[in-house]
Amino acid sequence: MFQFAHPEAFWLFTLLPILWLLRYWRKGKLPTLRFSDINRAAGVRKSWRQKFSFLPDFLRLAALSFLILGMARPQKGTRNLESSTAGIDIMLVMDISGSMKAEDFHPQNRLYVAKDVVKKFIMGRSTDRIGLVIFSKESFTQCPLTIDYGVLLHLVDEVRFGMIEDGTAIGMGLINGVNRLKDSQAKNKVIVLFTDGANNAGAIDPLTAAGVAQALGIKVYTIGVGRPGMVPFPVDDPVLGRRYMQVPSDVDEETLRKMAQLTGGRYFRAKDPETFSRIFKEIDVLEKTRIKVKEHWEFDEKFRNWALAALAVLVFELFLSGTVFRRLP
Repeated sequence: MFQFAHPEAFWLFTLLPILWLLRYWRKGKLPTLRFSDINRAAGVRKSWRQKFSFLPDFLRLAALSFLILGMARPQKGTRNLESSTAGIDIMLVMDISGSMKAEDFHPQNRLYVAKDVVKKFIMGRSTDRIGLVIFSKESFTQCPLTIDYGVLLHLVDEVRFGMIEDGTAIGMGLINGVNRLKDSQAKNKVIVLFTDGANNAGAIDPLTAAGVAQALGIKVYTIGVGRPGMVPFPVDDPVLGRRYMQVPSDVDEETLRKMAQLTGGRYFRAKDPETFSRIFKEIDVLEKTRIKVKEHWEFDEKFRNWALAALAVLVFELFLSGTVFRRLP
């Protein structure tokens, strides 16, 4: 950054045109010699000294200009930023049970849309550690907490049906996410869990897992995925090919809501891809990383350069005025 500490000094530039005009006024007041006839001198060409007779006055004005610039105190600043980040550790807990094949999020199934929304959420963060847990009948960690979002995005893409035996162990998925966060030193610890069913597997029920999260200061956001009522579900027949049947959507909203309330989080219902995306955007705002930035500037004074330039020009002007442009009294 470049600035002038005393820009009011620039008002002195208004005096320079006045000084230049005084030069001509003074020139008209100098003593002159009178001749009866100057026709004989009409053809005499001006010498280069006469052509550049203005040069000493011009150099004086240039020296004054440099002095004015020096008086304005030009400064070159260096910006220094000190930032402190209140980081957030986030575990995403994703249901990959067979019911996520339902295509009420036409033209894609629930898992496809969930993965797409999760990837956009990850790309919207910058300083937080994020991990991924997947669950069906059992649960395992697909990616531990990391800030390497490239690796995390790749592992999200690798999630598919059939990685775990079918079922819906919501409690096991949550306790796995809690286990990944229990030793975290982050100020804020968050779990985002989304499922389209009711807990029907696993040794730990969802509310017990939520109680453990509460005890460890972990906030849980829960999302019920899918439209209520009957939804289209694909069935692949080896003879007739793919066909669709209507199956009930059995999201256990009451349990998901209690899990969120117990931990200080919130429950959401994602009934379509747009709502699903808006939910993650809302969570992104609610759990925004807080960054404190202190800013200060260090300025290097540059007036010396202009003062030296003015001195050099003035010395040069004195030299010319005392030699080639010397005037006789």
